[in-house]
Amino acid sequence: MNWRHSLAFGVLAATLSGAQAVEFNQLQPGKSALAFVSKQMNVPVEGQFKSFRSKLAFDPAKPAAAKAELEIDLASIDAGSKDANDEVASKAWFDTKAFPVAKFVSTSFKSLGGNRYEVAGKMTIKGRTLDLTTPVTLRQEGNSATFEGSLVLKRADYAIGEGMWADFGTVANDVQVKFRLVATAAAAAAK
Repeated sequence: MNWRHSLAFGVLAATLSGAQAVEFNQLQPGKSALAFVSKQMNVPVEGQFKSFRSKLAFDPAKPAAAKAELEIDLASIDAGSKDANDEVASKAWFDTKAFPVAKFVSTSFKSLGGNRYEVAGKMTIKGRTLDLTTPVTLRQEGNSATFEGSLVLKRADYAIGEGMWADFGTVANDVQVKFRLVATAAAAAAK
């Protein structure tokens, strides 16, 4: 193959690869996880949410155009025991009867270089909506992508743990949230 053929092949390959964009948009719930760690009397207590849904549109070539929504079924919490689950579903904590879902809606995605991004958006829990920004690491494997990150929420900002539970000496204000969202890609025509 001479240099002209090599150049023509390179241009053709670049054209064809640009003709299709890869957009990760299908959440794989069985491979995804949403967990948290809080401290009760300075002892770490781990838990997770077993049910959540996501709408995602993320093309690594166009991160600024990405969109994400995450809805969490608060009653799906596993805080370690039935008593703990019942307590955090109560009015003083998540009040799941009045506010069954927590929701995050992205407002922007920003590339930080490499496989790291910053996602900003609005988080709503118990009827309170606040700005939230979190770093996210992307790991791509073929037609699948894993978005991982962690952030700290202040439970008082969302009125989580009111009344006798408002004392931060008993239950810390900071709650570390860890997430792993796995999504598959669908090919879409380049725009």
